[in-house]
Amino acid sequence: MAEIVGKKKVLFIITQSEPGGAQRFLVNFISNLDKDKYELALITGKNENNGLSTSLKEKNIKFIVAESLHREINFAEDIEALREIKKEIGAFKPDTLFLASSKAGFIGSLAAKQIGFTGKVIYRIGGWTFNDPWPSWKKFVFRMMEKQSAHWKDIIILNNQKDYQQVEKFGIKPRGLIIVVPNGLDVYKMDFLLKEEARLKLYQKISGKSGGIFQAKIIIGTIANFYPTKGLEYLVETAEFFKNDPDMAFVIIGDGPERENLKFKIKNLKLENKVFLVGQISDAYRYLPAFDIFVLPSVKEGFPWALIEAMAAKLPVITTDVGAVSEIIESGKNGIIVPAGKPEFMANAIKTVLDGSKSAQELGIQAHQSVLHKYRLGKMVSQIEDLL
Repeated sequence: MAEIVGKKKVLFIITQSEPGGAQRFLVNFISNLDKDKYELALITGKNENNGLSTSLKEKNIKFIVAESLHREINFAEDIEALREIKKEIGAFKPDTLFLASSKAGFIGSLAAKQIGFTGKVIYRIGGWTFNDPWPSWKKFVFRMMEKQSAHWKDIIILNNQKDYQQVEKFGIKPRGLIIVVPNGLDVYKMDFLLKEEARLKLYQKISGKSGGIFQAKIIIGTIANFYPTKGLEYLVETAEFFKNDPDMAFVIIGDGPERENLKFKIKNLKLENKVFLVGQISDAYRYLPAFDIFVLPSVKEGFPWALIEAMAAKLPVITTDVGAVSEIIESGKNGIIVPAGKPEFMANAIKTVLDGSKSAQELGIQAHQSVLHKYRLGKMVSQIEDLL
């Protein structure tokens, strides 16, 4: 008689449930795991915008909220979050602990160490936090946290070679291996809106917020959380180069803590009729066809999901040289790379595409082919599932 083998139990921990790169990875990965093979649970910090539970409903996963788990460091709450996580690990008794963001990576692995967890600890990071635009002392603290906590982990998964190069430089060494697994998409399942419909919906959203009637012949757009790492202030400064062009608008889909700073900058530069903050939109990638050019102005990234989504939508992309971008983009062929924090370079690249010096259509086709052949969701999922 064949032996009956139980489901493998995997407990995921992530600091925030609001939309972001780590959250997008979890949705894609968990959605493609066989529910007959795995029993899954997910611990997240408390967040009003629980995008993960919405995206993963009907995926046979248990959701657990750690009330004290937050993005920012707060020693009293972090100690309480450590207690909560130890309790949940003990209750769920996972075979594998899967940590999916930097704060969760430290607290989750420390919890596993303190309770003597004997299963496998996997840490997947979408870009080292110590590369954020912070003061040197803060970067040093986070490097030391990564270096110390690496000893409490069996496997570290990175998504780009630049982050991998820093492993040796800073001595970040887990008990087992470090592996690079790029992000991946299933291009054939991406249900983009048609260009006309996407534009109409954006027009309606912007007109509703501004109180006027919005229309633009040319839309330069991006999708991002409003964090300092996203470099959105440089995109606003880029828009200033086109302030006298009535046919062009800059549209930013997303939200976050930098919203008020961005609104102030837009007002200060008198760009209220040029730059529009749309807010969060569910499944924002569906609106990408509304854009004529997609821009990524970030000063720090790992392997940006928004970039490869825009490439999948056959858009010409202009992006700063951060994280995995130089691994994804061959500048001049499937996109254009410019220096980070340099609005004049971004503006010149936009002009190059719009004046036909670089064929927008050809850039978009080559971008789409790159994602289709190199960054497949199935490959990403299988590589990581093998590690479970």
